[in-house]
Amino acid sequence: MLILEDNLRYEFKKPLGKVYPLFTDAINSIKSSKFIISVGDATTNNLLKADIYPNISIIDNLIQRKNHNHNIIHTENVLNAKNPPGTITDDLWETIGVAIEKSTTGDCENQLIIVDGEEDLAVLPMILMGPEEAIVLYGQPNEGLVFVNIFDVKNKANELIKKLKKVS
Repeated sequence: MLILEDNLRYEFKKPLGKVYPLFTDAINSIKSSKFIISVGDATTNNLLKADIYPNISIIDNLIQRKNHNHNIIHTENVLNAKNPPGTITDDLWETIGVAIEKSTTGDCENQLIIVDGEEDLAVLPMILMGPEEAIVLYGQPNEGLVFVNIFDVKNKANELIKKLKKVS
C-alpha cells in the first residue's frame, strides 16, 4: 500500500493536465479521444449527461468528500475495490489492472470501478497502466475538469508515485 503523507498533499493537488473551467468547453476534445478514463463521481456524471460513455470510470459515491445520491452505473461490468483516503492499495492497483485488461481486449468495453473509500489518487495508477492513447479526466475541486493525455504525463505520474510512502 502507498500512503500520501500530509507534507506532500499540496504537490499532489496540482493539476496534471489542462484545466477546463467549464465542462462543456472540453466536450469536443473528449469526443475525439480514442480511450476515455474518468475518475470521480462528478466527472463521470457529467460525461454520462453528455452521452459520453467512458471506457473506464472510477467512483466512490462522494463528491468533495460528501455523500452523493446519484445513479451513474452505466454498465453491467462493475468491479469493486477498497481504498482508504490518502492511499493507493494493492486492491485498487489490481482492480484498475483488471478493468484496463477487460476494456482493451474488447471483451467488456465499458468498466466501472466502485471504490469503498476514496478514489482521488486512482488517477496515478490509471495513468501508469492505461493505454498511451488514452485520456484521463478528473475534477479539480472548485476549478473545473482536468484533461490529461496519458502519453504526456507518464513520467510525472512515476515521479509522484515514488514520493508516496510504501507500507506493507
